[in-house]
Amino acid sequence: MKHDYEGKNAVIVGVSFDTPTDNKKFADKNHFNFPLICDTDRTIGTAYGANVDPQKGAQRVGVVIDRDGKIKEWHQRVDPRAWPAEVIKTL
Repeated sequence: MKHDYEGKNAVIVGVSFDTPTDNKKFADKNHFNFPLICDTDRTIGTAYGANVDPQKGAQRVGVVIDRDGKIKEWHQRVDPRAWPAEVIKTL
């Protein structure tokens, strides 16, 4: 997947409220070959609408940001295993 994104001059990054250990387990289980950022203080998640209920985990959202830092797409409740392959079709 990472190679497909590089071919479109794009990168994919995941963000999670989990610890580095938990993120590594999740990435390994799902065969992710892209970085997962640990947002344990929920700053990034809050900024991008993923911290809807602080008592629960992150709402899984997908965001496409252009090279100027502008949000081009925002998707609510994405499947983290399927969304990277789906969104690349729109790039």
